[in-house]
Amino acid sequence: MRNFVIYIGADHRGYNLKGKIKEWLSEWGRDYEDVGALTFDPADDFPDFAAAVGKAVALSLSKEQKNRGILICGSGIGIAIAANKIKGVRAGTAANPKQAEAAVHDEDMNVLSLSADFLNEKEAKDIVQAFIEAKFGNEERYNRRLNKIEALENHER
Repeated sequence: MRNFVIYIGADHRGYNLKGKIKEWLSEWGRDYEDVGALTFDPADDFPDFAAAVGKAVALSLSKEQKNRGILICGSGIGIAIAANKIKGVRAGTAANPKQAEAAVHDEDMNVLSLSADFLNEKEAKDIVQAFIEAKFGNEERYNRRLNKIEALENHER
């Protein structure tokens, strides 16, 4: 599944790392769309960018395109919490490439949330690469668990 689009967004704390990630995605020949912040603004709020990326990923799911997202804030956690409020989004953080790959393989994570404050550039690059190269395992147990998550989203559990 190489042809998916990656939506990328970051607040002011993730703004510089987002620029680096865009460079890497271009080097790797990956399609991406920057949904903001488009300029550095120390007063911006991460939920705005979580919403933009999350809604774009969710819309792609409704069209069976399965695009992915990358979000960056200081901790990587606040922006993931906000993105996970959008139905269909499965955002998570990753401390290393193996965790990013496992999250896609087992949980079909579709939005990677990165910490600009706690990852160095090489760590971030390796995690992003693992995330975009990973594929969902599509095993019965993984699908069963995703169905249960969907039931939670629909207030059926």
